[in-house]
Amino acid sequence: MPLPSTPLTPQQLEQAFVTFNQVSSELDASYRILQTRVAALTVELNEARSQRLQELAEKEQLANRLELLMDALPGAVVVLDTADQVQEANREASNLLGVNPANCQWQDILDRITQVSTRHGQELMLRDGRRLSLTQRALSDGDERLILITDVTELHALQDAVNREKRLSALGEMAARLAHQVRTPLSSALLYMSPLCAAELTRSERTRIANKVLDRLRHMESLVDSLLSFVRGSAAKFEAVTLTDLTREVVDVVAPLIDRAGGSFSAPAEIPDIQVVVVKEALVGAVLNLITNAAEAGEGKNNVTLQLKNEEKNIVFCVSDDGPGVTEDLRDRIFDPFFTTRSLGTGLGLAVVAMTARAHGGAINVRSNAAGGALFELAIPILGGGGTQRDAASHKRYENSATP
Repeated sequence: MPLPSTPLTPQQLEQAFVTFNQVSSELDASYRILQTRVAALTVELNEARSQRLQELAEKEQLANRLELLMDALPGAVVVLDTADQVQEANREASNLLGVNPANCQWQDILDRITQVSTRHGQELMLRDGRRLSLTQRALSDGDERLILITDVTELHALQDAVNREKRLSALGEMAARLAHQVRTPLSSALLYMSPLCAAELTRSERTRIANKVLDRLRHMESLVDSLLSFVRGSAAKFEAVTLTDLTREVVDVVAPLIDRAGGSFSAPAEIPDIQVVVVKEALVGAVLNLITNAAEAGEGKNNVTLQLKNEEKNIVFCVSDDGPGVTEDLRDRIFDPFFTTRSLGTGLGLAVVAMTARAHGGAINVRSNAAGGALFELAIPILGGGGTQRDAASHKRYENSATP
């Protein structure tokens, strides 16, 4: 700064000193305020650092605990990224899969431990015979998937044992009931045959006795045939057929039988041009069983009607009669194997119908006919296929507890 050309007066110097002192005081006050603020910020920073360190310590402790829990889980946990590469896996995953899955492609692991033919939905069968159940969930960020793997080998073995015991129990019960059912016609046949050796019998009497014995033997044959149909159930092959072919085959078989017995039978004049995937012989047999059952309810004198209804995804075979009908207390029992209200009934006809309905993914229902008698409704999905196309809502009104 250049020096003033003229010297400052004492007053000017005094004013300069006053200004200098004032600025110095202000600077000193600002410095003290700054020191106070720095001290406060230092305290806050130390507190934030301590809190952060505490949070990090808690998170590390939580992470360690989660890692311990993951390793202690009885099931395997695998985390996949968007490329289906394993990002994380717990210890049980290595034990169940037999390999260390870390950083491996999930598909490569499956190819190594299973065969394609043994993968059924969410369940795998390993090459060593073990069964694993897989449950998948997308993580919240949507970029990764979590897979929970559980060993269900023992559960399957237990279920197989339970099913085997059920089959043996059912087989024993069926054998006992079959023996009971066969005993009556067999005893009758033996009684009829006992006088055949008598020399005084005429030819007509021998013929009459032989016919009675033959009737009893045919009854036992019918019982055995019905039992075999019941046991075979849904083991046959599904095929695509038209309702016209099905109805024509039913009518060709049953119409002359009912006419010969003195009753009447009417079939639908118009048949929906619809194709269904069914076991043809089983379904035709089920409808025939319903019609013959309706005819026999009135000792062959009933007027039996077959109607077809197209309801949503189902074709409903409606068989009605004007016989005595089915009482409320019997509706829950008539589909049970070997239950019958007729002395010559096998008790398996309606049981076969119920099993056929179930094998097709359909349902059977019975209710009172508005004009008297009974009305049986056999609902079969139009797409068929062993129940894989069953729609629960469309079947709701046909479901009942009378299915064996």
